[in-house]
Amino acid sequence: MSRSLVETLLGAVVLAVAIGFIVFAYTRSGVATVSGYEVSAAFTRVDGITNGSDVRIGGIKVGSVIGRELEPESYRAVLRMSIDETVALPTDSAAAVVSEGLIGGKFIDLQPGADEELIADGGRIHYTQSSLLLEELIGKFAFGSD
Repeated sequence: MSRSLVETLLGAVVLAVAIGFIVFAYTRSGVATVSGYEVSAAFTRVDGITNGSDVRIGGIKVGSVIGRELEPESYRAVLRMSIDETVALPTDSAAAVVSEGLIGGKFIDLQPGADEELIADGGRIHYTQSSLLLEELIGKFAFGSD
């Protein structure tokens, strides 16, 4: 009886340490979504972007993708993003789907514009660049097609 009690307590301690480690890793990883104002942008392709993907300016995370939907009129992919309230985006800002490397994940890279007017909550980024497909680029290079 005493041995099974010790094993049960030891198992509970191991589980508590594992849960503590997971919570610590999650809070330190920056995976959590950024709360702030919402903006949207329409792209032709958003391959590799999911809810929770980073939105960055100059490599620094300033937001997260919070929604993806298809625009029925134009068949473009619309991403909804939550941007940190301390980051003010001019109305002529641009957004691009970029990759962290050859096999890295993808994120949204924002290029702030120079306009004095700012994008309001619920506003839209009009200048966008969609993701590139590595397979298409390799095919064009290998077969010399345009």
